[in-house]
Amino acid sequence: MGAYKYIQKTLQKEYKERGEEYRKKIVQWRKEPVMNRIERPTNLARARTLGYQAKNGYVLVRTRIGKGRRRRRTPMGGRKPRHNYLFKQPGLSHQTIAEQRVNKVYPNMEVLNSYWVGEDGEYKFFEILLVDQARVPLNLGKRRAFRGLTSSGRKARSLVL
Repeated sequence: MGAYKYIQKTLQKEYKERGEEYRKKIVQWRKEPVMNRIERPTNLARARTLGYQAKNGYVLVRTRIGKGRRRRRTPMGGRKPRHNYLFKQPGLSHQTIAEQRVNKVYPNMEVLNSYWVGEDGEYKFFEILLVDQARVPLNLGKRRAFRGLTSSGRKARSLVL
């Protein structure tokens, strides 16, 4: 077995057991800002399979998304049947929402891909791989996250008929 398979197995074991190290990581991530630029990926094997390289022009951002319900406010225009529904589904996964939010904060970068790194009762944490197209000569196109061209967006696009 190669090194990446060992890395993958230890991370999966850590996630399943939810041991002391994992909980310390999650507590630390909750104290950090919502979008935090990081030096190295938490899950190196996953980042490499999605296209990450340790070169200039590749940036990693860890972000968190609230996992709460998507509850509407109470209707203001009277209690008519068309106003009277509690929940509104956004039609996007948490991962897609995370990619789009990061892309809004880093408009000069392009979202390459993203992956899940952890969650607790309140938040889901994702690491987003960004590429500076001025430094890295990849022909990715513009605003991929908003057009559903990343791995999480492809899942959402396949569901829409």
